[in-house]
Parts: sequence; structure tokens; C-alpha cells
Amino acid sequence: MKQNRTKDIRSLQWDDLKIFLAISREGSLIAAARAMGLTQPTMGRRLQSLEKLVGCKLLRRTSSGYILTEDGMAVLSHAERMEEEALAFERQLAAHDGEVNGTLRVSALDWLASHVLAPVIARLQQQHSRMVVELSMDPRLLSLDRRETDLVFCFNRFEEAYVVQRRLTHVHYGVYASRAYLEQRGKPHPSTGGVGHDLITMDSARSHQADVVWLTGRLPKARIIGRSSSRHVQARMCAEGGGLAVLPLQVAESTPGLEQVDLGEPPPDQDVWLGYHRDFQHHRRLRVLLDAVEAALMLEHPKGMKRTFPPRAP
Repeated sequence: MKQNRTKDIRSLQWDDLKIFLAISREGSLIAAARAMGLTQPTMGRRLQSLEKLVGCKLLRRTSSGYILTEDGMAVLSHAERMEEEALAFERQLAAHDGEVNGTLRVSALDWLASHVLAPVIARLQQQHSRMVVELSMDPRLLSLDRRETDLVFCFNRFEEAYVVQRRLTHVHYGVYASRAYLEQRGKPHPSTGGVGHDLITMDSARSHQADVVWLTGRLPKARIIGRSSSRHVQARMCAEGGGLAVLPLQVAESTPGLEQVDLGEPPPDQDVWLGYHRDFQHHRRLRVLLDAVEAALMLEHPKGMKRTFPPRAP
């Protein structure tokens, strides 16, 4: 029996363990299936097959989702080490691919993706027809180490030692409202605390962001009537008369019907950082995209964005 079990385990495939890792991380078959690009029934069958192969339950289903069993916790550490090695191997292969083809995964802020990256990517793909850029505006920070993404544009500096990062640009903001809103409510003034005014801000998970703190601090008596993680959604709500919002200048300038409002001082600026895994430093597709993005910013200089390109590491 022991010999048969050893033979079964030797037939274990890496894809089986990827299924196990996805479910253990996501906590549900639906979320894991979405992350893996598979169907929920397929994920369930693959998990059952894996548990049958190893001869024990790895995950237990509860009312709040799947949790690791004691055996599952033991398998998890081995599976994560295998994943780390597999991804490192994958990154090395990709980094030494001298051709500008294949897929490059990019994660960015929604407005940066639409105003800066989308035009650059469209022009770039006309030059390199075999290159595919997968642009995600997922609000969560995707993992560079697990290669959920290859390149990230965000507001925060990266803490991981394996990430190569630099500041890409500096973004300016303004306070905006629709003309109809201002005609009806009048222009707000910090001396009144914003009494009688409505605000549109980032969602609750991002209520700590500098612009939200600044706006609610300048107008503490105003009422928050709308929240969204998307600057474009905020701008649209603002243009429809929903209230006052802090917006990147380039988003506001591209949204008809908005007027800038002076609250005595401008909202705080923010830096946009880019980061990628150190194994990708010589990745051909990544370098081509970065060069194109920086060239576009240097030539076009979108309104409200200051060029801040430090010397690139060799």
C-alpha cells in the first residue's frame, strides 16, 4: 500500500497544487476559479482529485469559506516553495526573451491607465503586433512575486526588497463642482466649514488618503454623499451636480461641465511610483513599454503631471 501511495504522489502535477494554493488564498471556489480562469465545478473536481491522490483532506469547507486542515497547512509550505521556484524560473525565462512578443501584465490606477497608458499601449502595439499588454485596474495591489502582474503603477512606495522601483511622475489635484451645483449652493468657503455642501470622495477603504483627509478637513461640516474608488466615477458624479470632489487635473479637464473651486489652498499632490520584480530588469517587453511611457510624458506632458524621471539604473 505504501508503495502504491508513493507512486500516486509521484504523479502529482504542479497544476494540481496551483489549484490548492488558489483556494487556500481566496477562501472560496468562486474567487479561486476567477483567479485561475477556470469554472467553479472544475476547481471543485480538481481539489477532490488532489485530496484523493495525497490521501487526506487539505481544505475544510465552513460557512465562511474554505480553511486549511492540519494536513493542508503542512502541504501549504511545500506548495509555496514549489511556487516560488516555478515563478522564479518563469521570470528568468521571460527576462531573457529578447523578442518583443508575448503578454506583459500591467496594473495601474484607473485614470492613469486611461489617460496615459492606454494611448501609449495602442501606439506601441501598432509597432509590435505580437506584443499583448494586459492592463488591470484591480484596486488591490497585485503580487509581483507571484507574477499576478509584471509592472505596477501606484501611489505608494514598495516595501519588498525584490522590487525595483522609481518615481515616475508627480500629480496635481484640484477641487471641482458642476456649474449648476455652484449656482444652486454657492461657492464653499473654509470659514463656514462647508455647511450646506456635499462631498464626493474615495471609498471607505481609502478614506485615509491625503486628498480625502484634506477635503474633509477644509470642509468638516459638509456631508459626504458619494464614494468611489474610481476617479472617473467621482468626476461623472460631480459633473451631474452630486457635489464637490478632489480630482486629478487631467481627469477634471477631460470631463465636460466641471469648474474648479478655490478653497484657499490646493489639495496635496501625489507621486506615482512604478515597480517591477528585480528578475525583470532586462525584460525586453517591459523596457519597451517603460521607454514609451516616459517618452510620452516627456513630449506630451499631460496637464497636472510633472515629469520627475531620476536616472535609470544600469
